[in-house]
Amino acid sequence: MKNNLILIFLFLFILNSCAGTGSRGVFGTGVSIALDPRSLGTQIDDSIMQKSVGARLVMMNSNYILSIKTKVLDGRIFLTGKVDNPEEKLQITKIAWETEGVRSVKNDIKIREDFNFKQSAKDLLITSQLRTAIFLNKNIKGTNYNIDTYKKKIYIYGIATTKEERTEVIEEAKAILDVEKVIASIFLIEDLRIQKN
Repeated sequence: MKNNLILIFLFLFILNSCAGTGSRGVFGTGVSIALDPRSLGTQIDDSIMQKSVGARLVMMNSNYILSIKTKVLDGRIFLTGKVDNPEEKLQITKIAWETEGVRSVKNDIKIREDFNFKQSAKDLLITSQLRTAIFLNKNIKGTNYNIDTYKKKIYIYGIATTKEERTEVIEEAKAILDVEKVIASIFLIEDLRIQKN
């Protein structure tokens, strides 16, 4: 039984890794440039900000390269991951706010607890299910979204072309079994400072 759980976890991990890689754009921002509604200049600015925040975090603590994820959309910085104590979380928030050009910072970093294999496998399954549901939904541009799950809470970051698309993404997330909460930071194209012409 334990071996089966390990195999399932490894399969989901590989599936999750494959899905994430395919959605990365040239600048590594997680959104395909061809489908991204942001102007090329905004995409480059966001990519530079994301790399800057990431580099400063790694200089602060090399473990952050694996434990902290950053996403920048239209000058807004989103942080997810796990740290050991609240002071680290505050320090990371400060670093994000000190980044040139930042418009806002949303910190969804959690304080680390003892590793729970069952919970991690379930979170990975939830993320994979949502990625699949978004991919199969023809009304959603799946490459425009990043997904992270922690303790049955789904965090979604991205850009929707319409209010209906944003609603559908959230509904797809809520429809997944065992999801306790959906935290969506989905902007509409009209919310962006500079859009593609």
